[in-house]
Amino acid sequence: MAFILIAFVYSGANAQFGIDLEAGYISTVYNDVRIPGDQGTLFSLNKDLEAEGKAFYRIRISYTINSRHIVSGLFAPLTIRSDGSVSKEVNFAGEVFPANTIMDADYKFNSYRLTYRYDFIQKPKLDFGAGLTGKIRDARIALKSQGLAGEKINTGFVPLINFRLLWKPFDKLNFLLEGDALAAPQGRAEDVLAAVTYKISDIVTMKAGYRFLEGGADNDEVYTFSMFNYASAGLVFEF
Repeated sequence: MAFILIAFVYSGANAQFGIDLEAGYISTVYNDVRIPGDQGTLFSLNKDLEAEGKAFYRIRISYTINSRHIVSGLFAPLTIRSDGSVSKEVNFAGEVFPANTIMDADYKFNSYRLTYRYDFIQKPKLDFGAGLTGKIRDARIALKSQGLAGEKINTGFVPLINFRLLWKPFDKLNFLLEGDALAAPQGRAEDVLAAVTYKISDIVTMKAGYRFLEGGADNDEVYTFSMFNYASAGLVFEF
């Protein structure tokens, strides 16, 4: 299910600093877990249980050097709560939950990212840049019912490839594709935005599009793969 992103961007021709405030609504496409990864019970936090849709926010601060070198930091918190029952016995994080037990689940995946990007192309009709993102994940999956509780906490570093493509076929209407993504044998992660932008004035641009967050890992300690859709609105201040 796709959502529309609407944002307003305040910008200046000689921008150095930027503050990007983004908020909106997030829903779960899938969220499958098995903990431990080699012996736990595979179940879904949004199909076996019912996952809430909820509001979200993100904050990015950036600094541009000589128009082409961009350094930015992103804080993107994410917590989804689910509840309900599973029709089978669930072995999760050292606890065994009987079939049809009413349970509550918390899925947290906060993301802290530091990005460097270099804009290789800056032309009247096209901008393109790529770089590296260092991501710290602060993850927790917890399951509880009356008298039983289990959780898995994981904090780690993930390297990602950053990219941004802005196609400017018209005077005011542009097309934007940007994100962080990387796949490896240990797992994968993608956080991508596709948007249409419209330049309202020299300092204000509106954009509308769709963001998705997808990824996970499969090892002896944890199996988890999830995907989320975002509808969001935001303001970016550049000065």
